[in-house]
Amino acid sequence: MNKIGILGSTGSIGTQALEVIENNSNYSVEYLSCFDSVDLLIKQSKEFRPQSVCIIDKNKESQLAHGLKGEGIEILSGFEGLWEISSVKVDLMLNAIVGSDGMKPSIIALNNNINLALANKESMVMAGWIIKDIQKKNSSKIIPVDSEHSAIFQCMIGESEKDINRIILTGSGGPFRSRDIDSFQDITLQEALSHPNWEMGSKITIDSATMMNKGLEYIEAYWLFDLPINKIDIIVHPQSIIHSMVEFLDGSIKAQMGEPDMKVPIQYAFSYPYRIENLIEPFNFIQNNKLTFEEPDLNKFPCIRLAKDALVSGESHQVVLNVANDLVVQKFLDKKISFNDIPNMIEKAISNHSQISNPTLSEIQALSDWTKEYLNKEVIDA
Repeated sequence: MNKIGILGSTGSIGTQALEVIENNSNYSVEYLSCFDSVDLLIKQSKEFRPQSVCIIDKNKESQLAHGLKGEGIEILSGFEGLWEISSVKVDLMLNAIVGSDGMKPSIIALNNNINLALANKESMVMAGWIIKDIQKKNSSKIIPVDSEHSAIFQCMIGESEKDINRIILTGSGGPFRSRDIDSFQDITLQEALSHPNWEMGSKITIDSATMMNKGLEYIEAYWLFDLPINKIDIIVHPQSIIHSMVEFLDGSIKAQMGEPDMKVPIQYAFSYPYRIENLIEPFNFIQNNKLTFEEPDLNKFPCIRLAKDALVSGESHQVVLNVANDLVVQKFLDKKISFNDIPNMIEKAISNHSQISNPTLSEIQALSDWTKEYLNKEVIDA
């Protein structure tokens, strides 16, 4: 039986991962964590019986302890607790934490030679250079869970890297793909949270609406797959049936496709290098008989350009891009800024930071602190 740890178990990816485990007796849950969804964490803990659970919000620790009294489950709290369980030896750790808080647990797990199912793209965006160095020193593996990177990972199995001409990240284009750019200033929060194809958490859904998710995935693909920038492309595919593609030197293309259901890449990460049956409806080609593709509109979606530029201009740019995006998306969710403010504020933060090449973990933390302070004092509250 494979021992699984899940960080971010109450979010969209985490809850779907537990659905996968519930339907398969090959896996046991060793630990769970969440930020502050204490009631759901209690429910999950009683059902899956982990050894340890962690709630990052320390104010909820007593409520968690009360809810699990007598259950024999270790209770941890705060980021210190999160980092502690990130080092627990399991067969696979799923990092489904949303945002930059997920970076350090990825590094801790890999440093402890724990295989990582990665659904936290910020780990690679903010510290890809650190993670690659860790992997050179030990045998820890990263199995991508994001649908696009899982697709590329699957398409590259059995292939030689020298035969790859390019990888092609697909994206739906989000809810505003066909909307007139002149009306973007009127976009409401409710509209931005209405994704046409995927059911995701609110932060990731906004990233899809701005297409920052595709920019972050572009950077993540660079660090995950060791390919030069000119071999990574982005294409808009509104139906979200083809999850990404790999083109080879002979002109042939491998595409991983299927229903837009995150349980597929989650389950593949758990079962890799094997495949196991699931309960998902078989793909119907007749009902999905039109697949279309478009160039991404960088005028509508400048976040893609910002991410590409950050990858070219240096690692500290990627850190500031990621942290700034986390912050301003939350401000948009709190209705404190407009949709158009999101890329504008991110660009201001990138332009005004002091560049650092290959920042260390302490320098990444300092860059994160600076970005939050700059945006809060100089931009958002100005």
